[in-house]
Amino acid sequence: MGGITDVSILSTSLHSTLISYYGFKEDEWQVAKKTKDVTVWRRPSDEFSGYLYKAEGVVKDIPKRIVDYIRPGPYRLDWDSLMTTMDIVEKFDQQGCCIMRYMTAGQLWNIIAPREFVDFSYTTDYENGLLSCGVSVEHGESGRNCVRGFNHPCGWFCRPLEDNVNHSLLTGFIQTDLRGMLPQSVVDTAMASSLVGFYTDLRKALQM
Repeated sequence: MGGITDVSILSTSLHSTLISYYGFKEDEWQVAKKTKDVTVWRRPSDEFSGYLYKAEGVVKDIPKRIVDYIRPGPYRLDWDSLMTTMDIVEKFDQQGCCIMRYMTAGQLWNIIAPREFVDFSYTTDYENGLLSCGVSVEHGESGRNCVRGFNHPCGWFCRPLEDNVNHSLLTGFIQTDLRGMLPQSVVDTAMASSLVGFYTDLRKALQM
């Protein structure tokens, strides 16, 4: 996806794409990793040669507070162990939209070196909860000696449980092209583990 020419069109398209991922049937997903409180599935991505991952788990808090910790803002860098730097490099008049640049830490004993990403981010209402989503865009040059990864449409849906409004169902759809010369098995292991770790880190942060 190239540079941003119309924020409204991009945010609407991104929103529609994320919602469409709920349309995949259960038998199209394969379990990639499962713990007692998080399940990660995967299916071939329609965007690139890798996988679209779906992660789901219950988080003890209301959607607004949870999404405040996920979206670009003052909290994210403090708790997300995979993210080492984050800067909002451009803001837009449309509420909830910005461009963020961030670095991720090396993974699997640095077999996967740190990566840089530049994403358009959009946070909006969804049903009785919230959606925070993003997609990589071309914006400036990558850092020296750093591989720039690419996020195809990704996002986090957060909705309160019907029987307990103080707990929320957090569902993520992630499809990241890490680029570089990496075996697919290494990427698969890293993605599934990092998504489980995301929930662990987030839950700890919300309890503080």
